[in-house]
Amino acid sequence: MAKPYRIKHKASGLYYKPSINHINLSKNGKVYMTNNSPLLANDGYDVTALELIKHNLKVIEKNSDKVKVVQGNATNLSKFKDESFEIVLLFGPMYHLMTDEEKIKALSEAKRVTKKNGYILVQYFMNDYCIIRYGFKENNIMNSINNNEIDNNYKIVSWVDNLYSPVRIEEINNYNKIVNLKRVKIITPDGCANYIRDVLNKMDENTFNEFIKYHLSTCERYEMIGSAAHTLDILKKED
Repeated sequence: MAKPYRIKHKASGLYYKPSINHINLSKNGKVYMTNNSPLLANDGYDVTALELIKHNLKVIEKNSDKVKVVQGNATNLSKFKDESFEIVLLFGPMYHLMTDEEKIKALSEAKRVTKKNGYILVQYFMNDYCIIRYGFKENNIMNSINNNEIDNNYKIVSWVDNLYSPVRIEEINNYNKIVNLKRVKIITPDGCANYIRDVLNKMDENTFNEFIKYHLSTCERYEMIGSAAHTLDILKKED
C-alpha cells in the first residue's frame, strides 16, 4: 500500500541535494538557508537558517540541534557580513514577497552574503500552475478575472494581503539581470507531480521509480518549468 504524502517524503530531496552535489560543496562549507535547513545540517553541512516566524524557528530547532537559527527577513541580512557563505538557498521568500522590488532586494542581499564564485539557489512559485490548478481546475478563474486578480495576459496580480506572489520565467530572468548573477542551471523540482498527486500516491514502487526517472530526465525542459508549481534557479556569483 502506498504511503500518504509520498511526494513530500520521497521527492523532497530533489529540491536541493542533487544541486549541492552538482556544485561540489564540501561538508565544511557554510550554507545559509531559508527553508528545509535541518535536512542539510543533519547531512553534515554547516547551516545557518533565517526564519521570519518565531514558531517556525522552534520547529527547526526541534528537528535539528545542528542548525544555527536566526530570526529575520530575507530582504535585510544586515546580521551577516559580506561574503559569509559558500552557498545561499532562498527556499520560501520569493513565494511571499509581493513586489519586484522586494524580490530584487532579497536576491541582492543573498548575493552580498555569498562568497565570490559561490552559489545561490532560488526557488519560485510559478504563475501558470496557479492559473491551471486554482483558476481552471478548481473553477475560480471567472471570479478571479472579475475581481481584477488576473490581467489580460493571465498574469496573477500580487496584492499586499495575498499569501503568494507567483512569477513567470521572464520575470526570473529579469531579476538575475538586474542583480547581475550568472545562471548555472534552471530546473523544476516537482514537474507535473502537483497535478497528479493522487495518482502518484497510489502507484506501485516500480511505476513510481519510473516516474522519478522521467522527472529527472525532463526537469530542465522549459515547457515543464513554465507550467510546474515550482522552479529552482541555480546561480553563481562571479563579481
